[in-house]
Formats: sequence, structure tokens, C-alpha cells
Amino acid sequence: MLDKILLTISIVLYAIAVPYLEINDTHVFNPDWVAHAKLHEVWQLITNSSLGAVALWLTWVSADGRGKASVIALLITGGFLAAYAMQGLYGGSMVHPDGTEKTAFGINVGVIGFGWVFVSSVFTLVRAGRQDVVRKAI
Repeated sequence: MLDKILLTISIVLYAIAVPYLEINDTHVFNPDWVAHAKLHEVWQLITNSSLGAVALWLTWVSADGRGKASVIALLITGGFLAAYAMQGLYGGSMVHPDGTEKTAFGINVGVIGFGWVFVSSVFTLVRAGRQDVVRKAI
């Protein structure tokens, strides 16, 4: 049950909270963004939310889906963490147009949130693998 709760919290973060935070004038409706960047932003939001719906189904309905749901979370959050780590290579930034950045304890909140999701997804993936080994042994 712990795995299902951790995965559900993770899914809510990337599939619901992020779109909620980005469908506004700092991202999707930002007049300074070129139309092509906006299209990619909306595409990413729809893709991640759709994958979140699949992961939620895998978590709660599929008998062996927790490992797959964990991998989805790892791909989505790992992709963000990699983009954040490489932002200097392509001119990316988490600083908003008004010069602000959402931080806690001096760390970007996206890194904190998605870092937590990444770590908890590794945890649930390892546990799902161990449970598969036990099931096969029985």
C-alpha cells in the first residue's frame, strides 16, 4: 500500500500540479514566448498528464503495474532533472520573466519536488522488482 500512495503522490505532482502551475502567463500564455515554444510546452503538459493517467491505472488496477508506473515517473522527472542540469548548454533557466525563481532553502522547488519523485520512484521500482521475485519463487 505504501508504494501505491507514493506513486499516487508522484503522479499528482507531475500530471496535475505542474500543469496547474504552468497554464498561466509565465508559461503557456506568456506573451514573450514564441508560438513554437508554447506548442512544445502544451505538448509536454498533455503528454505528461496522459502518462500520469496511465501510471495511475497501472498503480491501482494492474496487478503488476507498480514497476511500470515507477518507470514512467522516472522518465518524466528524470527528463526534467537532466534538462535542469544541462540548462547552461542550451540557454535554459528556471527564472521567470519577472526575475523570480521559486526556491526553498535556496534550491529550486522543481528540483526538490521532482528529486523526491525520482528517489521515491526508484524505491517503488526496487520494491516492485523484489515482489516479482518473491511471486515467481512461490
